[in-house]
Amino acid sequence: MRLLGNLIWFLCSGLWSGLAWYAIGILLCLTIIGIPFGLQCFKIGSFGFFPFGKTIVPSSRFSNLLFNLIWIFLFGWELALMHLVSSALLCLTIIGIPFALQSIKMAGISLLPFGVTITEI
Repeated sequence: MRLLGNLIWFLCSGLWSGLAWYAIGILLCLTIIGIPFGLQCFKIGSFGFFPFGKTIVPSSRFSNLLFNLIWIFLFGWELALMHLVSSALLCLTIIGIPFALQSIKMAGISLLPFGVTITEI
């Protein structure tokens, strides 16, 4: 079931989602200051390609608060909006509802990427 979900996700929205994360990650890594942000993009981009069978585990540390605030104002709101639009489009059909839920999960991690770990279930 996980394989089928990942394949349908990849075809519906995972391809462009992952590519957007990787493109932003490459742009951020071109500067020294943007490298920590770019590395987060690569981590989340691989999750964006195939999210089924993986879970997001938040940490309770507040040390990443500054990075998350910078992220939200510069990049996070655009990526979260992209995933929310994708979620709305996927909800147009009954089959797309589980994929819309994955897209909402991606919108959440788009806002606060620092301090989370992506693990296999």
